[in-house]
Amino acid sequence: MPGRPFLQIPGPALVPERVVRAMSQSLIDHRGPEFAGLLKEVLKGLKNVFQTSDGEIVLYPGSGTGAWEACLVNTLSPGDHVLGCVNGHFSARFCQTASAHGIQVRMLEVPYGVGIPADLVEEHLRTDKNHQIKAVLALHSETSTGVTTNIAGIREAMDRAGHPALFLVDVVSSLASIDFRFDEWKVDVALTGPQKGLMLPPGMAILAISRKALKASQSAKCPRFFWDWAPVLERNARGEFPYTPATALLFGLKESLAMLAEEGLPNVFRRHNRMAEACRRAVLAMGLKLLVKNPDECSNTLTAVCMPDGFDSDAYIAHAHRHLEISLGPGLGKVKGKIFRIGHLGSFNELELLGALAGVEMTLKSFGVNIPLGAGLAAAESYLLHSASNTGQGL
Repeated sequence: MPGRPFLQIPGPALVPERVVRAMSQSLIDHRGPEFAGLLKEVLKGLKNVFQTSDGEIVLYPGSGTGAWEACLVNTLSPGDHVLGCVNGHFSARFCQTASAHGIQVRMLEVPYGVGIPADLVEEHLRTDKNHQIKAVLALHSETSTGVTTNIAGIREAMDRAGHPALFLVDVVSSLASIDFRFDEWKVDVALTGPQKGLMLPPGMAILAISRKALKASQSAKCPRFFWDWAPVLERNARGEFPYTPATALLFGLKESLAMLAEEGLPNVFRRHNRMAEACRRAVLAMGLKLLVKNPDECSNTLTAVCMPDGFDSDAYIAHAHRHLEISLGPGLGKVKGKIFRIGHLGSFNELELLGALAGVEMTLKSFGVNIPLGAGLAAAESYLLHSASNTGQGL
C-alpha cells in the first residue's frame, strides 16, 4: 500500500527522522573518551526529563519488563511484603514480577478504567502497624486502560500514614509525555523504556533511583547479576558500562533528549494534552464510550475505546490493519476483545491525529459499526482550532 503505515498503538511510537539519522552513524568504542562524553550528556538529559536533581539514572539494554525486575531485585528481598496497586494488565504484571522473586504481594485491586484511590493506599498502610510492607508498587499511566493514577496523591497518602515504605513507580507510558516529578513527589524508583515518550525504538530499561532506594539496595537479598545496579553506577561514573551497551540507541537518545529540550517539557505536556483531548472528543462524537470512568484520570498518551455490544475489538483491529494499514492497540487482560486503544504520544501533531481518526472512522464504518461518518473528525478539528487560539500551539 502506498504511503506510510499509521502506527497508532500506545508504543512503540514512530521514531522521528532526526532520531533515525542519529542512530545511523557509525558505532564508536564503548570504552573510549567519545562514548564517555555521550553517556554523560545522556544521563544529564534524563535527569531533566525525570525532573530530578538528586536521583541517579541507570540504563540497561533491555525493556520495560526488565526495568520492573531491576527495580525489584535491587530494593527488596524474598519474603518481603509489598502493596501492589492493580488497575489493569500491566500493573498486574508488575506484581507478578515481584511474586516470581518470592516477594509477598498484598493486592490493592480496583476495576479496569479507574485510577488507584490514594485513600485506599493510606488505609492499607495505616493497618500495617509493624511496617511489614516494604514498598508500594504503582503505575503512573496504565497502558492497558488509558488511566492515570495521581502519583502525587499517593505520595501524600503515604506521608499521612507515616509509613516508611519505598515508592516504586512505572512511568513507561507517561515519562516525557505527562508531567512526572521524581523529586517533588518523593518517588524512590521510577522505571521506563525508550519506545514511547522518549521517541526511540525498544531496547533499553531506564531507571531513576533515590538515595533511599540506593540505601535499601545495600541490604536487598534478591539474587541479581545483570540487573545489579551497583556495578552500572560505578562504571557509569567512569563513562563506561560493565557490559556492551546499546550504543546506537544512546546516539538516538541524545537526539531525542535534545528535541524534548528544544520544545520544552511544559510545551511537550501541553501538546500531549491537546492531542489527547481532541481524540477523546472525537471518540465521544462518534457515539462510542471511553473505558476511563473519571475524565480527570484519562491518560494523555492513549485513549481506550469501548467497542459497541456485538462487536469484537480484536476482529476490528485486524480489519483496520488489513484495509488501511492502521495499527491500533488491542484490549489486554480483562478487556480483551472489548476495547481498542489509540496511541497519541511522542513525536505527534494535529495532522497525524486527524489522519488516524479518519482511519478509525472509515474502518469502523466498513466494519459495520453505525457511527456518524465525519462527526469525530469535526469534533477534533473544532477543539484543536479553539485550543490553538488559547494556547498559542498548533494552528
